[in-house]
Amino acid sequence: MSESKSTPTPRSIPRPRPSAIARPALEDSAATAAAKWGRVDDEGNVWLRSSGAEAERIVGQYAAGGSEKDALGLYVRRFLDLQAQVSLLEARIDNISPEEAAQSLKALNEQLVEPAVVGDVQSLRARVSELDGRIAQRREQVASERAAAKKQALADRTLIVERAEEIAAQDPKKTHWKKSREELTALLDQWKHAQRHDARIDRPSEEALWKRFSSARTQFDRHRRQFFSERDAMHKRVIARKEEIIAIATELATSTDWGATAARYRDLMNDWKAAGRSTKREDDKLWERFRAAQQTFFDARTSFNAAVDEEFGANLEAKLELLAEAEKILPIDDVEKAKTQLRAIGDKWDAIGRVPRGDVARTEGRFREIERAVRDADAEQWRRSDPAKQERADGMAAQLEALIAELEVEIAEAEKAGDTKKLKELNSALEARKAWLATVLQD
Repeated sequence: MSESKSTPTPRSIPRPRPSAIARPALEDSAATAAAKWGRVDDEGNVWLRSSGAEAERIVGQYAAGGSEKDALGLYVRRFLDLQAQVSLLEARIDNISPEEAAQSLKALNEQLVEPAVVGDVQSLRARVSELDGRIAQRREQVASERAAAKKQALADRTLIVERAEEIAAQDPKKTHWKKSREELTALLDQWKHAQRHDARIDRPSEEALWKRFSSARTQFDRHRRQFFSERDAMHKRVIARKEEIIAIATELATSTDWGATAARYRDLMNDWKAAGRSTKREDDKLWERFRAAQQTFFDARTSFNAAVDEEFGANLEAKLELLAEAEKILPIDDVEKAKTQLRAIGDKWDAIGRVPRGDVARTEGRFREIERAVRDADAEQWRRSDPAKQERADGMAAQLEALIAELEVEIAEAEKAGDTKKLKELNSALEARKAWLATVLQD
């Protein structure tokens, strides 16, 4: 090979001092393989052997006095360093951005134009050339990932906005305002976090979504202010109505028209419930005033009734004695005698007069039971002695007995014929007629 074609002038070739060179271990397989691509001539020039279309060229010189290994060592080391950069880019290319990879690749390509190294430069160039395709694939992958991330970010932001709109669209009468407000605040925090940390979405979409989100928050706040304003107005109306009821209750507190006033208080209680509720604190204070007015009346009525009961205590004793006498009428053997005895006792009962309120039910109730027993005995006696009724009962009984006899004949025929369906119907009819006959005979 001709050395004159690419021989540089001595001034253009670096001359490192022997003491400044770290001698590579040429025994190392990679260094040994790289060293095969170089040679040192008698003048101390270091040559890179030809490879492919590239002719052999001088890559540097070495000071006199060194060995061939010393002469090649620096340039082999430079090759190995360059090779290490290529290996590093190959390893990192799938984990760094396409832009960063492209910049590194550009730097490598520049270093590989005519590198002052000794090694298989063409092989290194071939490896670097392959990285162009990998970077293009990486660029497509990153673009796809960014598009997916952008799409997901848009979907996530849309969900935030849709939830905010759902909250804003709630029925104000059914809205839990504190909980809903806290959720809206949390949604705003999610929006801010997405802006800072998630993939960026296009500006028109972001502005449109933010407009919807802001509008939902404004609508919620407007509904909230309106709800509490209306509630405050309603509370004022409730308080005013209950003040009216308290005023009436206070007026009635001194009434001695016990029955009518008690009924009026019941109406006022219904009015109180219909008035609605204000705040718990106000309602409790109003209720205490209303109850105090009622209590004044009912305490007075209780005192009055206690005095009346004491006055009618003697009447109770007399009526209890009459009850004991009336109960001896039962059971009734002679209806006419029982009626006469009860009339005499009833006259005395009415003459005695009222008993204490708490004893009315047990005295009047028991006396009415005795009266009812006498009336029932009288009615039963009349029923049994009614000739027309007895005649009707005898005729009905005869008809039923004839029907029963006919049914029994038909049942026997059905059993003989094996007609189970008809047999079931006839037995049912027979049972009904027998039950009817038993009722007629009992009457």
